[in-house]
Amino acid sequence: MVNVLSNKNTTTNNPPEKGLLARIRVASTALSRAERQVADFLLQKPHDALEMSIRVLAQVCNVSEPTVARFAQSLGFDGFKSFKLAFAKSLATGIPYLHLDVNQADQVKDVLPKVFDRTIAALMEARNNANSATFEAAVNLLARARRIECYGLGYSGALAIDAQLKFFRFGIPTTVFCDAHLQAQSASLLNSDCLVVAFSRTGRTRDLIRSVQLAKDTGAKVLVLCASGGPLAELADVHISVDVEEDPDIYTPMTSRLAHLTYIDALAVAVTLLRGPAAIDMLERAKASISEKRLVTKLDEMN
Repeated sequence: MVNVLSNKNTTTNNPPEKGLLARIRVASTALSRAERQVADFLLQKPHDALEMSIRVLAQVCNVSEPTVARFAQSLGFDGFKSFKLAFAKSLATGIPYLHLDVNQADQVKDVLPKVFDRTIAALMEARNNANSATFEAAVNLLARARRIECYGLGYSGALAIDAQLKFFRFGIPTTVFCDAHLQAQSASLLNSDCLVVAFSRTGRTRDLIRSVQLAKDTGAKVLVLCASGGPLAELADVHISVDVEEDPDIYTPMTSRLAHLTYIDALAVAVTLLRGPAAIDMLERAKASISEKRLVTKLDEMN
């Protein structure tokens, strides 16, 4: 049986309990048709499902009880009981997802508050889903690396560029590749002192998976930021799950991109703290080096 939400990293083997609705949304495409019927019911009527036994849930979903058990196992749980307990905790502590999608009936004045509110809700969801042990493991990988390469394709390429702009200021040689051919070539030349940081919304982009596999073959470490359940996450030494549902009517990643960017900022700050005064001194020198390139204001002169 394939575990669609397994995380082969160095931090935890237990399925996360927070944000389970978001994880079910992400994983549903990888489930069997019968298991997807269970997922659809849970997403539509989560609180109703809490009151149901495995027998009743199987009946309302028009599936067998073993199918419900397999659904729970596909999400990384031992069985339906452990899944139901985690599901109850998730609903009790998680931020409910706000259905604030912009639609064609909206006026222009409706767009700005809806986009802001959806973004705030998505960032809160990502915050509640965050695993502190995984985050700490990611910070340690970054701090120990002798070389960092940031990979992303398409819109995720912009995330890789942002990471490179933040991470090179650690004083660690850092580069970015947003082209699949260049990624593959560079990945094949790495070694065990190197770290690849890969970004993807879905974790299912073939070229990126291939580049990361090439890096793994050289002995390089891999930090991945993507949704749970994809093959890219399986390759990670540390996988930061970014499970944020996108508006299905918008064809570019929006809220998930902002969650990725927030993780990048948090990683940069944490690594700076971990590396201590030397890292802070580097940041000060980098800042001073560009101060002369800005126009001086009257406020600057007063200070």
